[in-house]
Amino acid sequence: MYKLFFRLVFRRMDPEQAHYLAFRWIRLAVRLPVLRTFVAAALAPRHKELRTEAFGLRMHGPFGLAAGFDKNAVAIDGMSMLGFDHVEIGTVTGQAQPGNPKKRLFRLVKDRALINRMGFNNEGSLAVAARLASREPVFRTVVGVNIGKTKVVPEDEAAADYVKSTERLAPYADYLVVNVSSPNTPGLRNLQATEALRPLLSAVREAADRTVTGRRVPLLVKIAPDLADEDVDAVADLAVELGLDGIIATNTTIAREGLGLTSEPSLVKEAGGLSGAPLKARSLEVLRRLYARVGDRITLVGVGGIENAEDAWQRILAGATLVQGYSAFIYEGPFWARAVHKGLAARLRTSPYATLADAVGADTRKSA
Repeated sequence: MYKLFFRLVFRRMDPEQAHYLAFRWIRLAVRLPVLRTFVAAALAPRHKELRTEAFGLRMHGPFGLAAGFDKNAVAIDGMSMLGFDHVEIGTVTGQAQPGNPKKRLFRLVKDRALINRMGFNNEGSLAVAARLASREPVFRTVVGVNIGKTKVVPEDEAAADYVKSTERLAPYADYLVVNVSSPNTPGLRNLQATEALRPLLSAVREAADRTVTGRRVPLLVKIAPDLADEDVDAVADLAVELGLDGIIATNTTIAREGLGLTSEPSLVKEAGGLSGAPLKARSLEVLRRLYARVGDRITLVGVGGIENAEDAWQRILAGATLVQGYSAFIYEGPFWARAVHKGLAARLRTSPYATLADAVGADTRKSA
């Protein structure tokens, strides 16, 4: 039904307009008690065998919504209602900003992919913090907060900008993510270099510890798939050195060659970050490399090209404790999370592993 609806309605709409329309429907559904109960029962059944612990947090399962879908923390309960085990909001910047000029989101339907150059459009950390502070949760959901650099802030002032967002948002974050890997903010990816990343992450860690008392907010960094292998190793080593809690692999790619893209050349050449199915192989490769480097010392989150339960299972076997998706949700619709959970539970039952935690990194360990 959804695929028919996508072809007849959403595919004919501007992608960004379709996104906001779907957003409104989700937010409306979660406001209606009877409807949200029915939807959650249908789309978010729980599988006890998939219960997951990461960063000291307990989750119903390993499958979450990646950052980028809910930039301003307006649909956390709605996405939980649809079956996501955790919701990562953002990217949120120190200052509110409109993002890049429209049109800035493109569907590559033939490739089951998206290209976006949104440019961190969001209401800013002050507004998002106020929304999180006033939130009355309907569903128990782990909420990650993804923060990035405000576009107008120079690179040499980036740390102060991240610290500003940290001080405002860390009290409401179950975990915090430093995003230095979006291709749509000029100069942002330069911050992935270890000489820039070390002081930035240290400043964010100190700000979170200073701001939040009574608990330690887990800190992660999100990296790009376009890093050279030696740079992936360098980030892994730095994460261990600084005592980070996790690494998210990976963000979108600026690559186009070698991905087997079949969409119209006019679409493929659009500037921005490519996400979805074509990113699958490289994201998995980066994840395996990270796990081989850090093992169980750091929690890894696999994202990029995850379309179904088999993709999620392969990320877990490669070393991911958690997996996330976004682009495939556009193509698969509201039953997507349910299908992923059902498939993961089936794979675990027929595997040699007693628990999901036992499966994490199993394939990478075998090939080491």
